[in-house]
Amino acid sequence: MNVFGVDIGGSGIKGAPVDLGRGALAEERHKVLTPQPATPDGVAGCVAEVVTHFGWTGPVGVTFPGVVTGSTVRTAANVDKSWIGVDAGTLISDRLGGLPVTVLNDADAAGVAEMTFGAGRGRKGTVILLTLGTGIGSAVFVDGRLVPNTELGHLELKGHDAETRASTRAKEDEGLTWEHWATKRLRKYLAHVEMLFSPELFIIGGGVSRKADKFLPLIEGVRAKIVPAELQNDAGIVGAGMAAGTAARLV
Repeated sequence: MNVFGVDIGGSGIKGAPVDLGRGALAEERHKVLTPQPATPDGVAGCVAEVVTHFGWTGPVGVTFPGVVTGSTVRTAANVDKSWIGVDAGTLISDRLGGLPVTVLNDADAAGVAEMTFGAGRGRKGTVILLTLGTGIGSAVFVDGRLVPNTELGHLELKGHDAETRASTRAKEDEGLTWEHWATKRLRKYLAHVEMLFSPELFIIGGGVSRKADKFLPLIEGVRAKIVPAELQNDAGIVGAGMAAGTAARLV
């Protein structure tokens, strides 16, 4: 059974049909740039562009980079602040001609996908997925159950929002080497999260997970095991599709 998933990010919006049986994309994903400013109207238009690219007419799952309760946006750190208070599900459904839309936090979606089909499959105890990109998203699981909307990228680290120092955007904007970023920024962030939650496993997701060999071996002094996301940057799309499938009672 295929369901459509869309992953809204601070720099790009990508989507594809998802094979719910395999936990994988059924077709090559289509991506467009996130509009700047990333207003509700502009982003909803881009989501519609991605969905209609495939001629899709069924349920759609959509991730959002912020806290989502029900389908209402509560925070918007890496998109326009006018999103706050918007019923994203209704907005996007209207732009899709009334197709059923399920909206959830982007890292939560990626985490559910990884716990079901990827690096967290079958893991008990506390597992934390961190998506490193424009910001830092987080998904916390205890014995396989999600604690939603944790937003650990906004923990304070040396007087700053953690994601402004340890995200891959911070690495790129400041021209940091892999070694400096991994040992001085990411390691300290992981150690701080570990001190607070004592996880057995960290899963590192986001686009940078494709380059895990460049930085994960450099991180020392963290007790928890650290592994790259197996679904890499497709995890959000897969998790969005899974959420839509659950809402439509297809899984």
